[in-house]
Amino acid sequence: MLKARDGAQLTVNVPDNVRVMNFVKASLADIKPNSYIGVTAMPQADGSQKAIAIHIFSEAQRGTGEGHRPWDLRPGSTMTNAAVETSATSVEGQVLTVKYKAGDKTDEKKVIVPQDAAIVAYAPGERSDLKAGAQVIIFGAQKQADGTFQAPAVNVGKDLTPPM
Repeated sequence: MLKARDGAQLTVNVPDNVRVMNFVKASLADIKPNSYIGVTAMPQADGSQKAIAIHIFSEAQRGTGEGHRPWDLRPGSTMTNAAVETSATSVEGQVLTVKYKAGDKTDEKKVIVPQDAAIVAYAPGERSDLKAGAQVIIFGAQKQADGTFQAPAVNVGKDLTPPM
């Protein structure tokens, strides 16, 4: 049983071989050129994105959900999964340029990372991490005819709340 962001109670079934990944605390220093990251952000008037949270994918996850799209963390928020092209310091905070495939071309976004942006990294998890009180985020769960959900994978905040 899970309590959704909107307060709804959900029943989510997972197979015996469920893939579990943990989110662990990370820092800006862990983001290197060519790191593959996911950025939850708010669009700015100049077209840049102001990061709310960044998750650093493992190398095996490179390409996961690549692109830029609306996100549901806050009204108007976005998600950009992309590779870090450049990183520079500015008065606004750290500024990352990220590149991603958009159809048959490559696009990029300027991401401003303020000091209060949450930064986490993916790490291998275990089924035993799925316990009462654990904070989770599930992508791609399929709603079943009986109203329950089937989830092949679960992401668990390891001593933290997943920031997206």
